[in-house]
Amino acid sequence: MSLTIEDVVLLHDKRNMTALRAHLPADYCMEAARFIYDRPGTVFIVTGFYEVVPHTIETDGPPGALAVGRAIQGMDRKVVYVSDLHTVPFLEPETGGANIVEFPITNAEESREFAVKLLEQYRPSVVIAVERCSVTETGKHLNTPRQDIAAYNAYTDFLFTEHLDTVGVGDGGNEIGMGKLASVIPNYPPLPKEPAVTATTHLVVASVSNWGGYGLAAALSVIAGKNLLPTREEEANLIRRMVDRGAVDGNLLTTVYSVDGYTLEENLNILDRLHEVVGEHAVG
Repeated sequence: MSLTIEDVVLLHDKRNMTALRAHLPADYCMEAARFIYDRPGTVFIVTGFYEVVPHTIETDGPPGALAVGRAIQGMDRKVVYVSDLHTVPFLEPETGGANIVEFPITNAEESREFAVKLLEQYRPSVVIAVERCSVTETGKHLNTPRQDIAAYNAYTDFLFTEHLDTVGVGDGGNEIGMGKLASVIPNYPPLPKEPAVTATTHLVVASVSNWGGYGLAAALSVIAGKNLLPTREEEANLIRRMVDRGAVDGNLLTTVYSVDGYTLEENLNILDRLHEVVGEHAVG
């Protein structure tokens, strides 16, 4: 039996993300992609996860966000990337001319005001998060070791609470979008007891958030009838460039060509499997 997109993005699951699948539609990647496809217009994509110890971002997030963004651009739609000062320099050389907005790191009130003005300015049809830390019920922005990174993490949650049509991609229970399952996440160790509370209309769970981004791009490919996924070579080079600029593996916290403890080859194998799924739908 052939694997689905959802099967592929949950391969090699180390964090019990598969347990959350029962709380989502069986074809949640396809449903999220259809939701995006049915809403033409400018799309916001928010990404970037700061790691305190090495004082830089991790390799998970921007590659998946760029995969989604390029897929959307491949459908002749406009993309605007949004992040804070830590991630913007990593995105700037990779966006192919798409706009990037730097969201300030400030208090909740000023962050909400900035988000509202930004939404009014661009009027995006959909706002998407790929591996973006979310606020918890106690107002913290917690990373996997449960450190509060609020001082390093722009309060981009308001782009989602102030917009009706949103999609979140995550792999650990602490990302924007996971608020959709906040009541059940604590029931599945090792997922956090204090999960994210910022919900999205659609949620994509994956073993690695980049893989969830690839899954969205694969699903958009099936819907659009053309392969919008990055090639193996393109993605390998992108991850290498991110590391060469200083991004770290979020598990190892070192500058190695890997993502969340998975080798470059393991990441590329997931992309290969998604190309196969897209090809099974007779998409060239």
